[in-house]
Amino acid sequence: MRWVLFLMLLAQPAVGDTVVASTTIRGQQLIGPEDVVLVEGDTPGALWAVDQAIGMEARVNLYPGRPVRRGDVHPPAIIERNEVITLRFDSGGLLIVTEGRALDRAAEGEAFRALNLSSRNTVTAVASAPGLAIVGQMP
Repeated sequence: MRWVLFLMLLAQPAVGDTVVASTTIRGQQLIGPEDVVLVEGDTPGALWAVDQAIGMEARVNLYPGRPVRRGDVHPPAIIERNEVITLRFDSGGLLIVTEGRALDRAAEGEAFRALNLSSRNTVTAVASAPGLAIVGQMP
């Protein structure tokens, strides 16, 4: 009986709200409270609360009246492409700090490629703070 009731609840369409862009939002632009509004209606894959979009960064251009989907936004980048950054490797008692160049943009905690300027090798790093990336395993 529980399964039938559960399946019936899943089959019913859910009525909710959808976040839509109120202005044109360009890719890589931070989304502010004036950029999005909540409208009635459920759009699959779209955000359902404006708090989910405010403070995030647009991955693509978002146009007025169009739903904002989960894949359209992500946390703001703290490392920009071609930025000279500090690469830090810390393992056991060994600490290596050197300069690198970011080959991609990255948000905090996101992995990206960086060029070690000393050895000219490409490494995978994780954005830790503005201008700082950790190479190797995260603590």
